[in-house]
Amino acid sequence: MGIESAEPGTVRPGGRTARVRAAVLEAAGDALAEQGFARLDLADIARRADVGKTTVYRRWGTVAGLVADLLSDMAEQSLPRTETGSLLEDLKANASLVRRTLSDRRQGALFKAVIAAATTDARTAEALHRFYEIRIAEWAPCVQQAVERGELPADTDGHEVIRAVSAPLYYRLLTSAAPLDEAAAERAAEAAAAAARAGCYRSTAGSGA
Repeated sequence: MGIESAEPGTVRPGGRTARVRAAVLEAAGDALAEQGFARLDLADIARRADVGKTTVYRRWGTVAGLVADLLSDMAEQSLPRTETGSLLEDLKANASLVRRTLSDRRQGALFKAVIAAATTDARTAEALHRFYEIRIAEWAPCVQQAVERGELPADTDGHEVIRAVSAPLYYRLLTSAAPLDEAAAERAAEAAAAAARAGCYRSTAGSGA
C-alpha cells in the first residue's frame, strides 16, 4: 500500500518523519493521561510536540486516528515475554509487567482514558482490541510450552490463560482505589496457573482463541 492510499496514522516512516511521529505520539500520550480522550485536540498536540498543525492533521486526520496509532506504537514497543521454564514463573512475569504498566502514573492514567474512550468510539475500541491481541499473542506461547512440558492439559487455550492473568489487575485499576502491588500481581498469576492446571481453560469444540 502506498502512502497516498494509507489510512492516517498507519504508515511506518523513517528518518525525520519517524522523529515527528515519535514526538507527536509522546505528546498525545501525555495529553491523554492528563485530560482524557474527550479533551484531546490535534492543534494542542501539535503545539506540545512542536510540530506544525498541518502535519498532524494531514498525517492522522482525527483524534481517533492518532490514538489508534499511539496504541499500535505501544504494542510494538512493549517488552517481549519472559521465558523461565515454569508456567507459574512465566505468568508471574506477565502479571508483574502488567502491574508495573498500570501502576505507572502516566501509563495507568493513559489506559484508563483509552478504555473509557473505547466504550463510545468505535475506532478507539478497534485499536484497543488490536493492542491486546498483539500482547496476548506475544505471551500465549508460554502456555503452549507448559503443555509440551506436561504441566497443563493438551487442549489448554493459551490466550484465555493470559487474559485471566491480567483481568484481576485491570478490574482493580478501574473499580478500586487499592494500590496495584506485587502481591496482587502474584495472586493473579497463581490463580490463573491453578485454574489452567485444573482444566478450566481447556478449548471446547468450535470456540475461538
